[in-house]
Amino acid sequence: MKKFLTEFKDFITKGNVLDLAVGVIIGGAFRAIVNSLVADLIMPLISAVVGADVTDWVWQIKPAIPGDGNGDGVIADGELLKEAVVLRYGNFIQAIIDFLIIAFVLFVIIKAAMASAKARENLKKKKAEEAAVEAVAEEPAAPANAEEVAILKEIVELLKKQDKDK
Repeated sequence: MKKFLTEFKDFITKGNVLDLAVGVIIGGAFRAIVNSLVADLIMPLISAVVGADVTDWVWQIKPAIPGDGNGDGVIADGELLKEAVVLRYGNFIQAIIDFLIIAFVLFVIIKAAMASAKARENLKKKKAEEAAVEAVAEEPAAPANAEEVAILKEIVELLKKQDKDK
């Protein structure tokens, strides 16, 4: 049991799980901001242009059936026997607008994050190339040709042999 709890603790404290938790919390707060943007700023503008609140747009398929008020005590006058059957397409339009705004903002955020990551990678590559150039500059120059080196060694040996013979 102790091993299980230790593994669970390790799992919970891993960076990815914590990042996910933070993302979910920030996502909830972000949703509240977007809902306010749509409900308090965008939809009133749309409602002003079209002359009615978009969420009130409905299509009535069957009308409501009112009570007859005949006094039998079951359904009083003004109460409904059956509710109207309506399609609330205005709510659907509202949901589409919410989705489009959220998708656009996420697109912008992800695009900025990807551009930042790409710039960071380019900077790392540039620093690595500069370090490689510096490392090459510090190394002594290698002989141009191994064959020339071999010939020079032979000449040195011949000169040493001549000095011994004298």
